[in-house]
Amino acid sequence: MLSLYTFSMRSFLHELFWFGLLEARACVFAGSFFLVLLLSQWWPTSILARYDFLCLAAVAIQLLLIWLHIETVHEVMVLAVFHALGLVLELFKTHPAIGSWSYPEPGLLKIGWVPLYSGFMYAAVASYICQAWRLFDLELRRLPPTWMSLGLAFVIYANFFVHHFWVDQRWWIIGAVVVVYSRTMVDFTVTKQRRTIPLVVSFFLIGFFIWIAENLSTLGGAWVYPDQKTGWKPVGWNKITSWFLLVIVSFIIVAWLKRVKAKQQGGIVEQKWEKMEEVSEPSESVVSFR
Repeated sequence: MLSLYTFSMRSFLHELFWFGLLEARACVFAGSFFLVLLLSQWWPTSILARYDFLCLAAVAIQLLLIWLHIETVHEVMVLAVFHALGLVLELFKTHPAIGSWSYPEPGLLKIGWVPLYSGFMYAAVASYICQAWRLFDLELRRLPPTWMSLGLAFVIYANFFVHHFWVDQRWWIIGAVVVVYSRTMVDFTVTKQRRTIPLVVSFFLIGFFIWIAENLSTLGGAWVYPDQKTGWKPVGWNKITSWFLLVIVSFIIVAWLKRVKAKQQGGIVEQKWEKMEEVSEPSESVVSFR
């Protein structure tokens, strides 16, 4: 019995180790940019404004990943969509009339009062999803219809704006997410054996770790919330729900763009995608997009 327990523990630790390595690999862009962001607080601003340095560094990281064939041109195009969506949200949230947070430092590479580097933070979330989808050989089962997912993504994104003028509907939306994706499971592989996790749980875990990264980023002065202007304070727990919802938007758009690509490829690829909305057992035919 003891030898069986030792074997099981060794197997668990081995798989956990490789899971950590694959997660680190999936975070290659997000992690690299986050490291540069943390170190940038010591950047000599007499040479170049910190925000401008961060923007140029993010572009350089992106080009390097393409050159190393770690990210594809198609994936970078997906990240560009999230960069644009992020900048629109940033312009609204940081408007003086809204003031959800601010970027107090100077810089030339800005749109209005928003530094261009901020869009890369949203692209980093999409980059992680694209990389994890391939590295873990993700397969989704019992997906809701595409129109329902896209409609949910629109409502989530719209609430980030509308709640400043109306009642915040995030808890109703989170309830809708739980209902819509209650049956959706994610199958993935770390070493050999296929594992399964509810999709909603994965949304929460990703959102939680982004919240931790956000705390470290604001500690380094990357941006400032109103209650941090007189001194750093931990970012409120309520921000986890914001990241939870933003991760869902990222996932839905990435999945939708993958389906668009599948339609362009035609034939069996599109047929396999359609089965993702139908199958219920891991043994049934599902599709993974590498």
